Amino acid sequence: MDNFGLKIEAFKQIFFEQNGYQKVIEGLQNTLIIAIAGLLIGIIIGILIATVRVVPKYKILPRILNGFCSFYVGLFRGTPMVVQLLVCYYVLLPIIGVKLTGVQVSVLVFGLNSGAYISEIMRSGIQSVDQGQMEAGRAVGLSFGTMRKIVIPQAVKNILPTLGNEFIALIKETSVVSFVGAADLYVAFNYIGSNSYEFMVPYLVMAVIYIALVLLISLGIKCMERSLRKSDRRN
Repeated sequence: MDNFGLKIEAFKQIFFEQNGYQKVIEGLQNTLIIAIAGLLIGIIIGILIATVRVVPKYKILPRILNGFCSFYVGLFRGTPMVVQLLVCYYVLLPIIGVKLTGVQVSVLVFGLNSGAYISEIMRSGIQSVDQGQMEAGRAVGLSFGTMRKIVIPQAVKNILPTLGNEFIALIKETSVVSFVGAADLYVAFNYIGSNSYEFMVPYLVMAVIYIALVLLISLGIKCMERSLRKSDRRN
């Protein structure tokens, strides 16, 4: 048997006979939980920040909120994800006396980080909607409801591909959550490599799984875009 065949056999032994597949399933589950929950939190935060940043700044409160939002976006866009994880897990949480698991901290930090990026994505989406629709909504008695019911749905439709790219970025960024003790795909395949003393095959399989996830997300986004285009034609 050649050298590569021996590497595959070593991988199979750890994966099947020593329950390595269970760690891979756990790692995949945590990866998806962190990415999906982080994206959902990011969308909520992003919509709120984008709304604050596009409203007129005639009064003091909108100006203060806009300044806070600008600082928030600059902070999370200006520091690496791994630094945010380490500071949150090893500095901020111990100071305030809160105990969270590695996965919970990862969801929190990924959501806060994603919110900073999605806010800029959402802001551009809101600004791409015809200003006349906002004025028309206000004319019939809608205020915040104009943004919630008319502008934001159209903005989301416009930025759907970019949101898909953000989701893909979150999936790939989960490889750093091992710094705070979260068991993701990297941790699972690193376990297999450490026990088999062969890292080439585990890392190749891990790469294939990440590629498959990205392709599935891209396919899902394309299907959603196609469905939205059909609804536009019906309207």
